[in-house]
Amino acid sequence: MTIFNVFTLMGGIAMFLYGMDLMGKALEQTAGSKLQGILSTMTSSPIRGLLLGMAVTAVIQSSGATTVMAVGFVNSGLMELHQAISVIMGANVGTTVTGWLLSLSGLEGDSFLTKMMNPTAWSPILGFIGIWLYMIGKDRKRGVGKILLGFSILMAGMNTMSHAMSPLADEPWFMELFLSFKNPILGVIAGAVLTAVLQSSSASVGILQALTSTGAVTYSTAVPIIMGQNIGTTVTALISSAGANKNAKRTAFVHLYFNVIGTILFLCGFYGLNALISFAFFNETANTFGIAIVHTIFNVVTTAILLPFNRLLEKLAILTVPDSPSDKKQENTLLDERLLATPSVAVGRAMLTGGDMAEICRTSLLQAMSTTRVWNDAIADEVIRKEDAVDHYEDVLGTYLVKLSAKHLSVEDNRSVNTLLHTIGDFERVSDHAVNIIKTAEEIRDKDIKFSEEALNDLSVLEAAVQDIVNRTVDAFQKCDTYAAGKIEPLEQVVDGLVREVKTRHIARLQAGVCTIEYGFVLDDLLTNYERIADHCSNIAVAMIEVAEDKFDTHEYLANVKHGGSVKFERRYEKYRGRYTFPPEAYSEPAENPAEN
Repeated sequence: MTIFNVFTLMGGIAMFLYGMDLMGKALEQTAGSKLQGILSTMTSSPIRGLLLGMAVTAVIQSSGATTVMAVGFVNSGLMELHQAISVIMGANVGTTVTGWLLSLSGLEGDSFLTKMMNPTAWSPILGFIGIWLYMIGKDRKRGVGKILLGFSILMAGMNTMSHAMSPLADEPWFMELFLSFKNPILGVIAGAVLTAVLQSSSASVGILQALTSTGAVTYSTAVPIIMGQNIGTTVTALISSAGANKNAKRTAFVHLYFNVIGTILFLCGFYGLNALISFAFFNETANTFGIAIVHTIFNVVTTAILLPFNRLLEKLAILTVPDSPSDKKQENTLLDERLLATPSVAVGRAMLTGGDMAEICRTSLLQAMSTTRVWNDAIADEVIRKEDAVDHYEDVLGTYLVKLSAKHLSVEDNRSVNTLLHTIGDFERVSDHAVNIIKTAEEIRDKDIKFSEEALNDLSVLEAAVQDIVNRTVDAFQKCDTYAAGKIEPLEQVVDGLVREVKTRHIARLQAGVCTIEYGFVLDDLLTNYERIADHCSNIAVAMIEVAEDKFDTHEYLANVKHGGSVKFERRYEKYRGRYTFPPEAYSEPAENPAEN
């Protein structure tokens, strides 16, 4: 073997790793929304968790990445430790898919069908189709092109590695090296070190499959190396758990214990049975299919044995990372940066967090509005605490979204990020207005201001409309429903008209001696806040609609809707205006129709 073979080997490894990375990221990006759906189905059922881990790993082609996601979910409170255990087990099974794809390169035969089943025959065609789709396609077609390109490069790298390693079959030192790996301990260490360096068990298994071309890899040496590869892949999760909460650290240790215990059990069973019945294949030369089979059998058997004992694994992890009194109040991280490694999942988590923020704003506002009638110290304190929480959400989300924007996102994910960036500020302002309402309610209590029955009736109508627009806005945002968002602006116009009409009716009552000047001051504060809240709801709805259409010109949109003769807008406006009407008063003047302005 010459220095040029070494250069070729290095290039082959580079192509192989790049192809695997490109294919995995493209698969994850293309299936982003589906991947979020899979993750959202997480339950406490170990079987469903197992299937989830298998499915996600099959998509992103990396058990390490799936485990890091599990660590991130546990750290952010989205997943419990016992749920993560079954996901990790499923990830170990799902990672065997790559080995089976690569094993097809070992197919040999003279028939046309056999040759066409070998990826080396048709992967160049996939590469050509992939680059064609990537260069002239858009969005999803470009993603599919990347997947095809990644697989083609991966197989080219695999083929290059095999050819570069072939001369090693004639090197005595190389044969002696592999003979030493018949010692199970040395084999496990070698596999663990290789995988820890590459940060991917799929990649290290692929390299082992490429080494079968030398003829030096026997099943007696391959088995312990494969066991070590499964242990080495746990390094990724262990590193990622640094700085995480206790449960996230435990998740990483569960991954380690699962593979270490599985390796011990499998090696004891394998060598024990070989001592009793002497496996005929023990010293036979392994091939790519054999490596894939051993890898699959190990992970399936280990999972089948340890799945019923997932609670014991949880207890073992808790013993390793015990609780302490100072950890009792440890909080989960809202958005874990580990998820940024899988952007579509990170976007999904950010959207859920934005939905939680919107829900806090809604409940805070409804609580604040109730205090204008009957003051409650506990509710007032709760509204103020929620405003602090919303501020924290805005800061965390804003920082996270900036980092997420730097990632390569699909069109759909990019729209989600833009929607969040354009709306979280408005939600935060709604929360601020809830606090303003609390302050006004406190003034009403302190000054013992009495509302007339007519004033209470007017406020009830207006507040019902404000609650309606807030509920519709939050629901539309949480469901990403642009059709529902289209109903917000007509209702916002109704709220504006109601605010003007409440002022007009108050002035009429003031002139008639029914209402007081003191009430007028607090009423003006309330009306200002209610009108501003409706404005922010309008901003959120417009942002959702405009981002979905890949543009953002709020003024143009509102001008077209209000003054463009939209029949749909007028119909919705009349519907809501008819729903929110004031009782007639002898001293009130009819308000202007804002739709006519």
